[in-house]
Amino acid sequence: MTTMGKITYRPARDELAYTFGARLPVAHVCSGDILEVFTEDCFGGLVRGPADLPSQVCRMPYLNPVSGPFFVEDAEPGDTLAIHIAAITPARDWGVSTTFPHFGALTSTAHTATLQPPLEERVWIYDVDRRAGTVRFHATASSHEVDLPLEPMIGTIGVAPGGFEARSTIVPDTHGGNLDTPELRPGTTLYLGVKMHGAMLALGDGHARQGQGEVCGVGVEIATTTTLAVELIKGVPTVWPRLETDTSVMAVGCVRPLEDAYRIAHHDLVGWTSSLTGLDALDAYQLISQAGRAPIGNVCDPNYTVLAAVDKTLLPAPGEAYGGAHHRLRQLTATAGQVAGY
Repeated sequence: MTTMGKITYRPARDELAYTFGARLPVAHVCSGDILEVFTEDCFGGLVRGPADLPSQVCRMPYLNPVSGPFFVEDAEPGDTLAIHIAAITPARDWGVSTTFPHFGALTSTAHTATLQPPLEERVWIYDVDRRAGTVRFHATASSHEVDLPLEPMIGTIGVAPGGFEARSTIVPDTHGGNLDTPELRPGTTLYLGVKMHGAMLALGDGHARQGQGEVCGVGVEIATTTTLAVELIKGVPTVWPRLETDTSVMAVGCVRPLEDAYRIAHHDLVGWTSSLTGLDALDAYQLISQAGRAPIGNVCDPNYTVLAAVDKTLLPAPGEAYGGAHHRLRQLTATAGQVAGY
């Protein structure tokens, strides 16, 4: 892999996308390129204060916009696209969160229909202090305030689904999409199976932070400038999204009910661990049963997201995943970052 160049992209409002698939590319990129992409928050920047109720200032289905898609040269179905997140910088000094009627894990929804009244729609504005590395919560019904760590992440990132499908950016699935996991942070490499010619990578929905599960359905939503690097891995398929950091490997399952998302993630991690280490499948199953972790991404989207994770140090001499793509991309972005200052 060689560095081909750096692409900076800031979409105009009418260039934001609301689906994966069925969109023309905004730029062509090559394996080894670095992208610096402006992403808008899930409300398109329209919710700016307590009076800006999303139901009044936003218009369905224009929620959760993404920037892109980016056509990856030579990408074909059966390949894998490695995407390394180098930096996520909040683009504003505030973030926003809300409660929605009929949305979230602790209310009646279209999928879980009950007779109690919907939750009140309410808006919280958070102060984002990049220098201090904090996000300040302000209670709306009392004077309570507390600073939480600033831990920026990308909530939505994916490629075009197969079969000429177009999927809403709110949906997570095998193509990625609205995974909503805090593990998609700087230092993480995401592996996505290519399903259409050119892959068609897009991303958005930045969060200043989010609790596991995103229980109310909304993180601390922010606009970002996100820096990432891509590498195309030819002839290696990836069925479900996978993540790698310096210390862990993680597999992702996205489906309802929650236990099936859990099963998909752990089934994939057991198989991946076995192929990386040579462990017998049942030995890998037993090791992950005792040493694995299961971070929950979301329990509010059309599909739920569960991860299965294991520390690399617990594995017997693991081989490098995808031929060392995580290490190469980490080195590439680290070198470029020293020059660019991100």
